[in-house]
Amino acid sequence: MPSLYDSARRHEIVTRLAALTPDRSPAWGRFSAPQMVAHLTEAYRMYRGELQIPLRPMPLRGVVRRLFIHHLPMPKGAPTAPQLLARVPTTWAADLESLSSMIDAVRAPGQGAALPIHPLFGPMTSDDWGVLLYKHTDHHLRQFSV
Repeated sequence: MPSLYDSARRHEIVTRLAALTPDRSPAWGRFSAPQMVAHLTEAYRMYRGELQIPLRPMPLRGVVRRLFIHHLPMPKGAPTAPQLLARVPTTWAADLESLSSMIDAVRAPGQGAALPIHPLFGPMTSDDWGVLLYKHTDHHLRQFSV
């Protein structure tokens, strides 16, 4: 699976993001392009430890995590934490630049580095995070056909 820890994948994502326009309509879902950018910004804030979201109960968490992140396509309309929907878009240029900078700054954490707890999947490995960051961002860029 592609990982955002791969510099070529980061470059690909940032390039695709630059092709997005604020008036682009989604192929599915209810997000506007600015709302999607705000949502992804909150997801990256969560990854960076800047946004704390409580752990939700989930049976068979480890199995679900592995299947969802590494084997199954990301479902359209999957539920998300309300905290990841709370950001209100500001200006397109500023929001896009902020998200692009966050993506461009992603690097594989060093050995033994503390990783954030995902609100649904719980503790995750570095590999899990790299794949999920790419997969989630790619999913929403495909939502807007970029």
